[in-house]
Amino acid sequence: MSTYVVKFMKDVLGQYGRQIEVCQGTLEIDASDEDEARERAKAKFCKDQALHHWSLHADRIQVRAADFPSRSPTARAS
Repeated sequence: MSTYVVKFMKDVLGQYGRQIEVCQGTLEIDASDEDEARERAKAKFCKDQALHHWSLHADRIQVRAADFPSRSPTARAS
């Protein structure tokens, strides 16, 4: 399994009415591929935020392979 960093992003109006991108949450997920990481992250994000669907707090999801996991292997979300 590989570790992926999954970010939940949302576009909001910032200062002076300009659109800015805000990260609503970041998770490290162990998965066999990006698709599995995305699905696991959606479920965890919903559980952590007490949401029925991730899109209530984010517009899109970014998934990338982790360069350096920030937590020990036993503490990572799976």
